[in-house]
Amino acid sequence: MYLFNPENDLALANFTANYTPPASATRMTEELAILPIWYAGMDRRTLGRNNKETVVIAEGELNHSFLASIKKVLPLHASLIPFSDIALYPHLKIVPWGWNPTLRKRLVSYGANEEVLPSPEELICLRHYSSRKHAIGILGELKTEEAGVCGESHFFTDTEELYNWLESSPGNKVLKMPLSGSGKGLIWILGGITEKQRDWCRRVVREQGGVVAEPVLSKVQDFAMEFYLHEGKASFTGYSLFSTAASGAYAGNELLSDARIEEKLGRFASIELLHRLRYSMEEKLSHRFPLYTGYAGVDMMVCEISCGYCIQPCVEINMRMNMGLVARFFHERYMHPGGEGKFVVDYFKKPESALSFNEKMQRESPLKVENGKILSGYLSLTPVTKTTSYVAYVSVF
Repeated sequence: MYLFNPENDLALANFTANYTPPASATRMTEELAILPIWYAGMDRRTLGRNNKETVVIAEGELNHSFLASIKKVLPLHASLIPFSDIALYPHLKIVPWGWNPTLRKRLVSYGANEEVLPSPEELICLRHYSSRKHAIGILGELKTEEAGVCGESHFFTDTEELYNWLESSPGNKVLKMPLSGSGKGLIWILGGITEKQRDWCRRVVREQGGVVAEPVLSKVQDFAMEFYLHEGKASFTGYSLFSTAASGAYAGNELLSDARIEEKLGRFASIELLHRLRYSMEEKLSHRFPLYTGYAGVDMMVCEISCGYCIQPCVEINMRMNMGLVARFFHERYMHPGGEGKFVVDYFKKPESALSFNEKMQRESPLKVENGKILSGYLSLTPVTKTTSYVAYVSVF
């Protein structure tokens, strides 16, 4: 049973069983609830083949009419069930976007079999693994091993030491909560730190034990290396080439083969360096997370420097499913080899604007499918109605 819970990072940072996510996260959860049908079963052991049946735990309206409308692309049979029916599937493994105490308590309250859920002790371990402190450590190791990498990241447990570093270091900086993700928990220091930002620092140190501080680099391209860990043994799953908003929030992925992504990144760095980083990251993830089974996405950046380009090889590590993997699996399962496009998760603020956009794209870029593989066109991956705000879609060129 697959479950989309994009508020996971916030809930894991809060780490209480009674956390209430913001309204925007709740709405995203409800409106994109069907998203797992596009990546269900695509872990490293089942890559390239469809499950006969996928069970998705869905919040809000169970939109079976949407499933019927995409049968020419989605051949697998998907069943949508509400939380209240979880007890009817006691032996099925539950595969959420990510695990946290709030989700565990909710599943238990609806009758889920506790034997298929992580224990409280395992969740404590996962929270420790999810801290940005691990990215700081791996970045430091890679900088001593590779000449073509860059980046600087510090963890301050004392606010005065943090303020001194900010004053003594030139340029703009970014401060991060140790536990957060997807562009959340960041503040940008443009010039001097403000009193409001000092309050933020004191609160984060009090609640999470410290603040991550980094100089702002001249970014050219975001990308990631995706890995799957089985009991701590990491293996490379694929690349992710993505874009972010100015705030750092995720904006979308390019739908490309790994070979094509390497070709694009090869304009800035050697393929040999990328491969060395890949193999080194497999070893470092295996060493640091010996008890973890699941996906880990390592965000990276191509940065411009005075003498050319370099790679920041460990911006952060996401110990969960992520949108880059959704894009990766979608490209491999539903697109013709060599096909290109983009995968986007968009937000529409005005009423009915999402529906208008969806109808316009369907007219102007009709979907073309051959033998179950998309050749070109637009496809919404989630239902779109008059009240929809969040839409996940692909556009294939």
